[in-house]
Amino acid sequence: MLMNIKDIPQIRNTESGNFFLLAGPCVIENESMPYEIAETLIDICNRLQIPFIFKASYKKANRSKSDSFTGIGDIKGLEILKHLGSRYKVPVVTDIHSAEEAKLASEYVDVLQIPAFLCRQTELLIAAGETGKIVNIKKGQFLSAESMKFAVEKVKETGNMKVMLTERGSMFGYQDLIVDYRSVPIMKQNNVPVIVDITHSLQQPNQSAGVTGGQPEMIETIAKAAIATGADGIFVETHPNPAVAKSDGANMLPLHLLEDLLVKLIKIRKAVS
Repeated sequence: MLMNIKDIPQIRNTESGNFFLLAGPCVIENESMPYEIAETLIDICNRLQIPFIFKASYKKANRSKSDSFTGIGDIKGLEILKHLGSRYKVPVVTDIHSAEEAKLASEYVDVLQIPAFLCRQTELLIAAGETGKIVNIKKGQFLSAESMKFAVEKVKETGNMKVMLTERGSMFGYQDLIVDYRSVPIMKQNNVPVIVDITHSLQQPNQSAGVTGGQPEMIETIAKAAIATGADGIFVETHPNPAVAKSDGANMLPLHLLEDLLVKLIKIRKAVS
C-alpha cells in the first residue's frame, strides 16, 4: 500500500501534480522565528500550488560540541509547533530520537522524522510506527538504498503503512557526502514516497572548529537532479539569515532564494512527468 501525501488531511494543493515540500528552520530558535518563516513559506507554496509540510526540530540531539545550541525547551518547542500547525492549518514534522520522544512528540505534530544516524534503531522505528503518525525515515549516510526496505518493514509491521523515505547523501571519506540518485528509484520500490534532502546532503560534518560546514551554492544542483530523477518531495532547511542561524546555518538556503528555486523545479517536474 502506497502512502500518499493526501493521507495528511491538513495538506493543501494535492491536485496540482507538483512535488511536495518539507521546509523550515533547522531548530526552533525563539518564539517568533518559526511563525515568520512559516508565513513566508505558506504564501510561496499557496501561490505555486506546492503541497507543504512545515519542518523544525524542537530539540537538536546530535551536535558537534556539547555547548552547541539544542533548543528552547522540549515542551515549549513542541507547543509552538502544535500552535503553528493549528494556526495556519498546515501539517508539521519534527525529529525524534528515542521511543519516549516518539510518544511525546506524536501529541503535537503530524509527521515524526527519524534522523539518518538512527534509522536502524528498531525500538525507535517501532515506537514511531505505533503512534499511528506518518513516519519519515532518513536514509543513513552509512547505508545503501536497498537496505532501507528493512527500516520500512519495521514501521509497517506495527500496522502503520504511512511511511516516507528521505535520501540525504552517503559518506565519501570522512567529511563529505555524495548523493547517489539511483537511491530515488530504488527506494520507491518500497511503495513509499521518496524525498531528497537538498541541504543536509551538502553538509561537511566535524570540521576542525567543531562546527558543521556546507556547500549551499550547490543546493540548486542537488534539487534539480532530485526532481529530474523522480523524487516525490524535497526537504530543505531555510532561514532568513543563515549566517546567524543557531544550527546548520552553513548548509541552509537563504529564505529569499527559495521561491526562485521552486519555480525552476516545477518546470523540471512538468518536463519529466
